[in-house]
This record gives sequence, structure tokens and C-alpha cells, in this order.
Amino acid sequence: MNDTPWEPPLAGTEAEHLVGALERLRATFRWKAEGLDEDGLAATIGVSALTLGGLLKHLAWVEALTFHAKLHGEPLGDEWDDAPWDDDPDWEFTSAAADDPATLYARYDRAVAWSRAALDEALADGGLDRTVHLAGPDGAEVSLRRIVCDLIEEYGRHTGHADLIREYVDGRTGEDPPAGWSPT
Repeated sequence: MNDTPWEPPLAGTEAEHLVGALERLRATFRWKAEGLDEDGLAATIGVSALTLGGLLKHLAWVEALTFHAKLHGEPLGDEWDDAPWDDDPDWEFTSAAADDPATLYARYDRAVAWSRAALDEALADGGLDRTVHLAGPDGAEVSLRRIVCDLIEEYGRHTGHADLIREYVDGRTGEDPPAGWSPT
């Protein structure tokens, strides 16, 4: 039994390493946000308005954006259809304070589960070189590799934010979840 399923392979294909890096960041981020109440998810540090609740909702939106819109050219889904983006471009961050923890965790976990399946399917159907629905500014095709790398970069940035916020909330530190951890 593998008690650290998020750990990237020691030797593998490019796709296995990229997916492994993404899964490690997803697991570390989720662990940093794990098990908090409304106050913990709404905590901020310094002058920043960034919260773990806002990050949970933002990364759920980024997962949908990456694998619904960019990969397939599909709408993001019912959870995002009524968002007032025109009135509040940071809606996913600002509205998280009104969401209860169970809703935030469930939305994030659903988005990641759907994204995993979409990525697995895309890798089986052309691999990292396959093109996606998204096009570059000059109309150039975009590969699956590019959107996976962009998602890894997004998680890297926000997992660092989560490290700082979580340490402030209750002192939790660490690079990876402990062996055997899984989201509750």
C-alpha cells in the first residue's frame, strides 16, 4: 500500500512527472487547508485579504477553467454560472467568506476529482502534445502540456500562500502531508 500517493515517481515519463508534481501540490494545498472552521478559513495575515477559504474556492475555479474551458471549450459548470464576475472580478476570493467550510471543501474536492478524470482522458487521447481548445494570442495552438504546466505554477504560488496562512492560524507547518493522510 502506498501511504504517500501524491509523491511523484522517482523515474517515469514526462507525463507521470508532471501529473505527479501537480498531485503533490494538490495534496499539500488541501492538507494546508484541511479541517478548519469559518474563522480559520477566513483568517488573513498582514495587509493581505487572501484567505484559505478564498484559495479553496479560487483553485476550484482554476481547475474548472483549465479542464472545462481551456481543454474542452465547455462552460465552467453550474457552480460558476451565476458568479457576478463583472461586478467583482475577484468574486471567488471575496465570496468565500459567505460559504460554510463544508461547501468550500466539497466544491474544491469535486473540481479536483473531475479534473483528474479529464486529465487522464486527455493524456490517453493524444498525451501532452495534444492541442486543447485554448489558443494563444496570435491564434497559435496550445498543448495540454502548457495548461498542465500553468496549473502547476498556479498551485505552486497558492500553496506557498497557504503555508503562511496556515502557520498563522494554528502553527501547522511542513512540506507535505504526513504519510497516510487523506482529506476528510
